[in-house]
Amino acid sequence: MRILTTSEILESAVSAKTCIRALTSEEKNNAIEVMAKTLEENSEYILKANEKDVAEAQGKISDVMIDRLSLNKDRITAMAQGMRDVKNLPDPNGKVLATINRPNGLKIEKTAVPMGVIGIIYESRPNVTSDAAVLCFKSSNVCVLRGGKESYRTSKAVVNALQKGLEKCCINKNAIQLIDDTTRESANEMMTANGKIDLLIPRGGKGLISACVKNATVPCIETGTGICHIFVEKSADFDMALSIIDNAKTSRPSVCNACEVCVVEKEIANEFLPRLYKKLTENREHPVKFVVDDEAGKIINGIPAGKDGFDTEFLDYVLAVKVVGSTEEAVEHILTHSTGHSEAIITNDTEKAEYFINNTDSAAVYVNASTRFTDGGEFGLGCEMGISTQKTHARGPMGLMEMMTYHYVIKGNGQVR
Repeated sequence: MRILTTSEILESAVSAKTCIRALTSEEKNNAIEVMAKTLEENSEYILKANEKDVAEAQGKISDVMIDRLSLNKDRITAMAQGMRDVKNLPDPNGKVLATINRPNGLKIEKTAVPMGVIGIIYESRPNVTSDAAVLCFKSSNVCVLRGGKESYRTSKAVVNALQKGLEKCCINKNAIQLIDDTTRESANEMMTANGKIDLLIPRGGKGLISACVKNATVPCIETGTGICHIFVEKSADFDMALSIIDNAKTSRPSVCNACEVCVVEKEIANEFLPRLYKKLTENREHPVKFVVDDEAGKIINGIPAGKDGFDTEFLDYVLAVKVVGSTEEAVEHILTHSTGHSEAIITNDTEKAEYFINNTDSAAVYVNASTRFTDGGEFGLGCEMGISTQKTHARGPMGLMEMMTYHYVIKGNGQVR
């Protein structure tokens, strides 16, 4: 079978727009269920492809990134369930967002409509393949996926399974496609596919996102590099703070909602930091390494933060620690170093909590909870396309509504101006 070029795939995606947009909610939901079942039925095929990807990546990427790349039956089951969760959500296509009744009798309806063709460039997380596909399909969009070379075999196997599901439902399989070329050339072609790609979403590391934002001539959403902060305010419950930081740092350090920086108020630093150090280093399979400022370095062992210590997304068992004199200083530090993803305050002071909420400037702001909840599934969106850290169109976890644009439908009975 001949491998299609990137240009040919984009052309076929444009051709599929009309038939996908015409599908009813019932037809889409039935197809999603069939695709989820087909994904599960092809799990052995997908796992064999994943084994080859993982074997080839060994020694080339870190252990935590290997974990990101790896699939097992439970993870495939979770991918299928994520698809079913999206199936059960309301169909956004045609939803009336606002109605304006004018004095002249005109009825104006602001109505959600699909973007058209959505391109997604992502790296080594195979679950993104099914998440992106189902969000686009449910929202009546066509998706063109371009995964990283580390996960190509796995992503191809997943897309093949989803396309089989579409064909079982007599739906154009070109609604969900994967770019076969994993070189920079294909990424550049997607970034400049004006008239073919209506929205481009990069999902991955800082380099990928920066390249897309800088070079794309098609509309592009900036998604989250996650330098997420947790501020332990002086009134905080220490046990709660330790539990939250442990979860936010170590439950899955390779994801963008993991905590990278812990900010601690000076008044409690001498008591709290030794407990934090003990919590994250003793009797751990993966002890956390600390990057510390001068004040924290007087209390616990760590590597001096240096120039980039508070501007690094570690994606590993590494935590930067900053000691500050007040909530105001904590917020100032966060505003200086944050990527706009997720920030948290641990406190029993409601006034300090309100100050933190109102003055940090990120997509998600938490009070007494882990940043790991910044996730489409956890927010009730079924799954997500990514975390937007920009402020226009979409912000935070991007679900179905973020895959839509809108137009105005004006209904009259002969009015002229």
